[in-house]
Amino acid sequence: MALGHRPDRVGDQIRETLSEMLSRGTVHDPGIGFITITRVKVSADLQVARVYYTTLGDEKARRETARALERATPFFRRQVGAQIRLRRVPEVEFRFDESVGHQDRIEQILRDLHDEEAKLGAAAPHAGDPPTTASDSSATGSSADDRRAGDDGAVPAHTTNDHRD
Repeated sequence: MALGHRPDRVGDQIRETLSEMLSRGTVHDPGIGFITITRVKVSADLQVARVYYTTLGDEKARRETARALERATPFFRRQVGAQIRLRRVPEVEFRFDESVGHQDRIEQILRDLHDEEAKLGAAAPHAGDPPTTASDSSATGSSADDRRAGDDGAVPAHTTNDHRD
């Protein structure tokens, strides 16, 4: 059994356990709003579990959720220890997952670029046709064989490096 995969498996079990507790309303802290556990990273020695989450709402709601999760951390750790068989239950740390915000920002930039391309494409006479210039191989009559040809225009023959004597 490869030890490199064990932290991933334990992290998946912790994520499932915490998600189930949050969805069933086992936690009675009103400060914990609607949160989604995105991933759980467990250290190689299984001593620390970093739980990454996202939440709806503004910055104030996010801070309140972080405080509520901090208050409920010992409860979560006890529940994880009761449901998952481990020699030592890892310390649980909750961290807001910034990657979702970064993904949203990248998607917004891509949408803006796509919209800008569409506007520029509508202004051009033939949006799908690339402009042709004198340096294009189709305009000058050159081809791939001509570019490989030597000064005399002859295409070099394929040779093998078979030097058996």
